Amino acid sequence: MMSKTIWKSLLATPALLSAMVAASAIVGSNPAANAAETASAAPKAATVEHAVGSAPLPENPAIVADAAATQVQPTTSTASLNQVASDSAEGAASTGIVGQVTSVSQLSDVKPTDWAFQALQSLVERYGCIVGYPDKTYRGNRALTRYEFAAGLNACMDRINELIAAGTADLVKKEDLLAVQKLQEEFAAELATLRGRVDALEARTATLEKQQFSTTTKLVGEVLFTIADTFGDRAIRNGRGGFLNGVNAGNAGRLEDDQTQTIFANRVRLNFDTSFTGKDRLRTRLQAGNFTSFSGAFTGTNETRLGFDDGGGNAFGIDELNYRFPLGDSLRVQIDATKNEFYDGLVTSLSPFTPSGVGALSRFGRLNSTLRSGAAGAGFTFDYKFNPAFSLQGGYISDTNSNDPGNKNGLFNGAYSAIGQVVIRPAKPLEIALSYVRSYYPGGDVNVTASTGSAYASTPFLNNPTSVDTLGAQVNFRLSPQFIIGGWFGYYKAYQGRSSNEAEIYTGAVYLAFPDLGKKGNLGGIIVGVPAKVTGNDFRNAAGVRRFDDDTSFHVEALYRYQLTNNIALTPGVIVIFNPEGNNDNATQYVGVLRTTFSF
Repeated sequence: MMSKTIWKSLLATPALLSAMVAASAIVGSNPAANAAETASAAPKAATVEHAVGSAPLPENPAIVADAAATQVQPTTSTASLNQVASDSAEGAASTGIVGQVTSVSQLSDVKPTDWAFQALQSLVERYGCIVGYPDKTYRGNRALTRYEFAAGLNACMDRINELIAAGTADLVKKEDLLAVQKLQEEFAAELATLRGRVDALEARTATLEKQQFSTTTKLVGEVLFTIADTFGDRAIRNGRGGFLNGVNAGNAGRLEDDQTQTIFANRVRLNFDTSFTGKDRLRTRLQAGNFTSFSGAFTGTNETRLGFDDGGGNAFGIDELNYRFPLGDSLRVQIDATKNEFYDGLVTSLSPFTPSGVGALSRFGRLNSTLRSGAAGAGFTFDYKFNPAFSLQGGYISDTNSNDPGNKNGLFNGAYSAIGQVVIRPAKPLEIALSYVRSYYPGGDVNVTASTGSAYASTPFLNNPTSVDTLGAQVNFRLSPQFIIGGWFGYYKAYQGRSSNEAEIYTGAVYLAFPDLGKKGNLGGIIVGVPAKVTGNDFRNAAGVRRFDDDTSFHVEALYRYQLTNNIALTPGVIVIFNPEGNNDNATQYVGVLRTTFSF
């Protein structure tokens, strides 16, 4: 008698259980479907659920619902996860959660137009094992939790035992079993594929859980290997016939030979990006490098510097530490604890050559020098988007010694830069940015143009206290997905502290960019520009010579980034500097570079 009872239970369970799960997962999801669709969909759901139910239940009950009805898709949004957690908590209680339903009309949110209405009605009237929530709702348009599944299964099993004990003759009809068998055979391949996918997903999930670095933090790394050299006699003259780096005036009639050797250098960056809400980002960047810049005693000018020539003897240190977060729907803010630059924050440069690891090879060619800051300490930037076509950006950067309470240091008493910029996108392919920067250098460490131009442009009044008003303009126009034209212009008006001396400095460039040139991910580029030069200056040095550049330097750069794999890029290129240091008596400088970028 016991074996007969168990056999009847096994025969009855698939039809009851699958119909219950199918109805729970899909009621109310398609109110436009007709009764014919309802009748044909319910048996198919029963078959799928029967096959899945024979294996251990997956951790996410939404997978079961997806197998039962393809109309229901699992969600990973924060709101949905919170809802599932809340509903799971509801089902976890042992009493007072659900109530037995004797008629489908008792469920206030179930309507005859619901496409699974007949399936629910059959379960209620034929088997009597449908339960609802205390508020007389069924909530058929949401995912099924494991607690709710257990509660429904228990109710149906109790009802089956009652029917068996009562000796009901038509407990399971033969045609029901034949329909289940036929559908199971018809969808055998799909069910096998589904089981394989679930098994593979569980295995991958288990592996990730064991190997994950952190639930909130991901590592983004970049390694540069660079071979480079310069060619051409060293620049020894600056504007007004002066000499660079202590060169004796007796050498005025000759040039100095090339002073550089071929180098192989590296830079490593490890970004630890942490998010607490999914919309914020805490970045901790560790960096090490062993570059020695092509400037000073080697080429005689900062105009030959590379865009990634970070030194430090390969000793790791914190290169960036900032926190970016939204305030409402339109405003984003970034707070930097150290080594802030406007373009590394939320003040956009527009240029496709800005990233040092995959962009331009030269320091000058990456972006408008007006967006750099000689202070480069702690500070903040922000971006307020009024609409897709108009944004207001700004920020403040303090001295690199912002942590020092001493004189001419600290957050507000040392060097600083403050910026305001508007970004206009009148048409999708066109972007325009206009900026104003106010900077101050208290003396001793002045670098007005951030080492992107002549020596006079960096220190127009030597190391005396200097204030600067700067105007900048950038434009980027994507003529097609494979062709971009753009450029920038910068104007500096510098004032020597406690004097009437003033100086004017100009810079500018135009570029052509060719995204996906030859292969997706590649980038070709040509950059032609004028590094920062002093066109007028009231200041005179001890010898009575005014510090401004007689001639104009020209920067020409060509590069081609080839995406060897998804994680490795090769960028060969050449940089040519005509009239280095704003003096046509200096020999033309050539810089050859081969950069390899590993990203992970």
